[in-house]
Amino acid sequence: MAAKLGQILIASGVITEEQLNEALKLQKRGGGRLGTNLVKLGHLTEDKLVTFLSKQYGMSAIDLAEYKIDSSVLKLITADMAKKYMIMPLTRTGATLTVAMADPSNVFAVDDIKFMTGYNVEVVIATESALINAITTYYGGKGAAQPQAQAAQKAMKLEAKDYTLSDTDITGEEEEGSFGEGPTVDVDEFDRIVGDALDDVEHVTEEDMLGARGEIEEPIVKLVSGILINAIKIGASDIHIEPYENSVRVRYRVDGVLALAMNLPLRIKNSVVSRLKIMAKLDISERRLPQDGRIKLRLGKKKEVDFRVSILPCLFGEKTVMRILDKASLQVDLTKLGFEEEALQKFLECLNKPYGMILVTGPTGSGKTTTLYSALNYLNKPNINIMTAEDPIEYNFLGINQVQMKEEIGLTFASALRSFLRQSPDIILVGEIRDFETAEIAVKAALTGHLVLSTLHTNDAPSSVSRLMNMGIEPFLVSSSVILIMAQRLARKICKECEKEEEKFPLPTLISLGFSEEDARTVKCYRGKGCSVCNNSGYKGRIAFYEIMVVNEEIRKLILEGASATDLKKAAIRGGMKTLRMSGLTKVKEGVTTIEEVLRVTFGD
Repeated sequence: MAAKLGQILIASGVITEEQLNEALKLQKRGGGRLGTNLVKLGHLTEDKLVTFLSKQYGMSAIDLAEYKIDSSVLKLITADMAKKYMIMPLTRTGATLTVAMADPSNVFAVDDIKFMTGYNVEVVIATESALINAITTYYGGKGAAQPQAQAAQKAMKLEAKDYTLSDTDITGEEEEGSFGEGPTVDVDEFDRIVGDALDDVEHVTEEDMLGARGEIEEPIVKLVSGILINAIKIGASDIHIEPYENSVRVRYRVDGVLALAMNLPLRIKNSVVSRLKIMAKLDISERRLPQDGRIKLRLGKKKEVDFRVSILPCLFGEKTVMRILDKASLQVDLTKLGFEEEALQKFLECLNKPYGMILVTGPTGSGKTTTLYSALNYLNKPNINIMTAEDPIEYNFLGINQVQMKEEIGLTFASALRSFLRQSPDIILVGEIRDFETAEIAVKAALTGHLVLSTLHTNDAPSSVSRLMNMGIEPFLVSSSVILIMAQRLARKICKECEKEEEKFPLPTLISLGFSEEDARTVKCYRGKGCSVCNNSGYKGRIAFYEIMVVNEEIRKLILEGASATDLKKAAIRGGMKTLRMSGLTKVKEGVTTIEEVLRVTFGD
C-alpha cells in the first residue's frame, strides 16, 4: 500500500524519488505510515496527503472543522475507541454510520466499530491534526488521542508481524441471533478492503492447485481467504455460507451462538463454493452430492489452522459449513474446563482405574472432544500405550497413536478396534459409539483389562444406559463394563470487562429454577452490559456444565433389573450426582454465567 501511495505522489510531481526513499528509511527506523513520515520531513502538507489518500482509496476527503456532530452519534463510539483508533463518528443514516479516519487502511478499527455499534461503517478521510482537535473537543482529554493512536498502530504492527498478515479483517454486519437479510457486500469493494496483504496467506497445498486457481477470479480468492481469516480473528468455531433465493448469507458461530456477518451477491455463490472446493481438494464439478474435506492455512511460520469442510446441496445451491480447528486455542487442562471440585475428583478417580468404560455424552458442539482430549493429555505418559479411532482426527498429539476412520475402504470403528486389541493398548479412545458392533467390541475391551473412552449422543448421563441397551448390548455387560457416564453442555461466560450485578430475581422464580430456598435468598446474579471486548454481547468465552454419574452398586443393580432412565437418575442423585441444571446454577452462584444461559442449554430437573 505504501509503495502505491509513493508512486502516485511521484507521478504527480509532488515529491521526488529521493524524498520517498528518505521517508521509507524513516518509516523503517521508527514505524508509522508513509504519509505521516513525509509530513514530518516537510516534503508534504497534511492537506495534500489527504487529497492523495482520497484518490488512492477512492474515498471522500472532508474538513472536520465544518462538522457539528450530534451527541446521539457521539454516543455510538466511546472516547477510548476514538482515541485508540484515531477515529471520529460524523453522521448516522439508517443502518450506516459515517466515520472520519486518518488511516483508511486500518480495517482493524473499522471491524471493531462495526461489532461495537452494529452499524455498517462508511469511511471518509480527514487530517490527523483535525482528528486530534475533534476528539479533544468532543470527548475531552487534551493531547490523549495522539499517543494512544500511536500505541494502537504499534500493536497492529506486532499482530501483523506475528501472523505475517496485515489489513486482513473483513468488514461485515454483526447481528447476533438475527436471521434477517442484511446489506449486500459489493465484491469489488470487499476486494479493496481485504487488500494485497492476503497474498501473504499460504495455502499448504497451493502447488497442487495452481492450474485450477486461474479459473477463480482474484476478488473471489481474496474474499474467501478474508472470510476464513476474519473467523480466526474473532474466535469463531464455525463458518456457515448459505445460499438463498436472493443472496448468500455468511454467518459465524461465536461462543456457541450464530451471528450474521454479511450477505454476498447471489451471482458469486458458485465461485465462492468452487474456491473452497479447490482449497479442500474436492470435486468442483460435483454439485449434486455432499462432499467433505479439509483446508489447512499457515499463518506465519508457526501458526497453522485447520478447517473441516462440509458441503451439502440445498434448494438454492450448496451450503458450506466449516469447523475451525485451531490447536493454539485448544484448552486441554482438566482444571480449567469448568468442573466443580467434587465432580473433577470423581472423574480423575475413574480415569486412574486400570480398566472399564468412560462415556461422555451430549449433542454436537457440546465440548465432548475437548473433554476427551483433556483426559488423554492427563493420561499421556511414556509408559502408557494410548490408541484412538477418530472420525475425523481434530487435533494430533505427541505420544498418542491416532487412526483416521475411512469407511469407504472398510476402516470403521469396529475394524479399527479389532486391530487395536492386537497392538497391546492400555487406553483406547473410540470417537463415537454408533452401532452394535462398535459398542460390543468396546464393551469387551473394557472387560478385558483396557480403559475405554468414548462418546454417545444422548440428552443426559442416565439415558446413555438405555441407548447402549437399545443398540443390543446386554444389561449385564453394560453394568460390568461402564464405570462412569458424563453429560455436558457449553454455556457462554459473562464478559469480565463489563460485568455488573443485576436486579434480584423474585424468590419464587429462583426456587422454581432449582435454587434451594437458602441460596435463592442470598444468590447474586450478574450479567455483561456489553462492551468492545465482547462485541457488545455481554459474553466472552464458554464454560462447561457437567453431569457425572458414577456407576455404583445401586445403579449396577438397577441396570441389571432393566430400570428406566428416570429411576437411574434418581439413584444417581441420591449417590451425589449433580444434574446439568444444578451444575449451571452453581456457575450462576459463582458469577460465571447468567440464568438465561442456564435456561438456554439445560432442562429443569
